Amino acid sequence: MTSTLLTEVIDGDERRIVSPEGVPLTVRLADRGDRAAAFMIDLLALGVGFAAVAIFMLWLNAELELLSRHLFNALIGVMYFLLRSFYFTYFELRWRGSTPGKRLLGLRVIDNKGGPLLGRAVVARNMMREVEFFLPAGWLFSVDTSSPQAALFYLLVLVWLGILVLMPLFNRDRMRAGDLVAGTWVISVPKTQLLADLSPADATDSVYAFTTEQLSIYGVYELQVLEDILRKEASPAAAESEQKVCERIAEKIGWTPPAGHTVVHRRFLEAFYAAQRAHLEHRILFGHRRASKHDDEKREPA
Repeated sequence: MTSTLLTEVIDGDERRIVSPEGVPLTVRLADRGDRAAAFMIDLLALGVGFAAVAIFMLWLNAELELLSRHLFNALIGVMYFLLRSFYFTYFELRWRGSTPGKRLLGLRVIDNKGGPLLGRAVVARNMMREVEFFLPAGWLFSVDTSSPQAALFYLLVLVWLGILVLMPLFNRDRMRAGDLVAGTWVISVPKTQLLADLSPADATDSVYAFTTEQLSIYGVYELQVLEDILRKEASPAAAESEQKVCERIAEKIGWTPPAGHTVVHRRFLEAFYAAQRAHLEHRILFGHRRASKHDDEKREPA
């Protein structure tokens, strides 16, 4: 099933998008400070990894005397470029939009239209980081300070860095240049506790509690059918339909009410709809997509 992709601003932080499966997803944009901190953590990890590789290469070259100093320096520069390009791209592809820094701070990259995060988007946003940060930062350390044009060069590079690095401060979706090119957002990952299994200990105050296994039986199509049923005006026919659907779902997922409680069909369906929708939103955000109960769960393509 397909739907028109929509984006709605809820407030300063929250956005609502409609996924291609037709599921409305509410996401919270990552705090700018958290994004900066995640980037610094990644830079630190990258620096430690590069230092280890550079020290090993320096030792190896000193032992074997393979390359001249100029060729060795050029090789180190190429290796650093490849390492930083590989680092960000690899982790965002492998970890579904997260790097070690992002994962540590609970952040994730998503497609800002609700679709899967595609490999070309990940590559594009990370190649743009070269233009935004690494290239001008490298120039700052390579300029000849004795040149009369050095001050002007420093000023131009700092302006360049200021415009691109501070771009998330000046647009409502907190997008850097790489996000604009790739069509991505960085979001705060929903806390797992909000969508985890409702074990008996967690659900002692609720009659209508469902486990992840029960919620995983149905997909987006069934959720939309259930929504249509709940939207119907109250009538004897609608009540009869709700009863049949309630009994069918309860039997299908193996749900029984706690002892001493009578099932109210409407309340059961509303509770199951809310839990099912939250479950599907959470799974889609993490790259797990299931169109209906007849489909095996699909993961986003890299």
